Amino acid sequence: MTHFDHEAFWSERYRAAGEDYLFGTAPNRFLSAHASLFAAGRNALSVADGEGRNAVWLAEQGLAVTATEISPVALEKARKLAAGRGVQVDFVTADVLSPAWPPAEYTGAFDFVVGVFVQFAGPAERPRLFDGMKRAVRPGGLLLLQGYTPKQLEYRTGGPSAVENLYTREMLLAAFSDFEIVDLREHEDVLSEGSGHKGRSALIDLVARRPG
Repeated sequence: MTHFDHEAFWSERYRAAGEDYLFGTAPNRFLSAHASLFAAGRNALSVADGEGRNAVWLAEQGLAVTATEISPVALEKARKLAAGRGVQVDFVTADVLSPAWPPAEYTGAFDFVVGVFVQFAGPAERPRLFDGMKRAVRPGGLLLLQGYTPKQLEYRTGGPSAVENLYTREMLLAAFSDFEIVDLREHEDVLSEGSGHKGRSALIDLVARRPG
């Protein structure tokens, strides 16, 4: 198989978690730490959202939320989570590495575009993913991204095993040179996000504004 089947890979991981949520049901800490940014009444796009923990939390902040995810197994769990928490999220089946993504209606449509641990994209795929995310941000809107740095390979507490999929400060500065960097920091933290991300982790956070 020359083309890596992302849908099959992730569906199997989410299915293997059974009734549990692979990355838990609490929002990512980087995201929740920026709660003050998410003014009620605006909208957000959460990319490769998984089982819904981040999209559901964003909806609880009063946002109109669209969440994309390639795995139907994850989407079923995400819809269940949203229903249980009493919020509405527009969950969309989508391959964000496809040349057809994002659809035209996403162009400049979102106040916030969020990518939390979207490091399934390697060097060949990452520019397309980042470009699609940037295009979806409205002028003046914010893009929020969290990922692992290469030091994460020492901890092995989550994330890809391929160093080329991990983020460095220089990489993100180059990739988002057309945006205004609001915050960019490398740090370590102890994550407890289900069984998928558990333990000391080497992280990098980016908040960038589309010029407008």
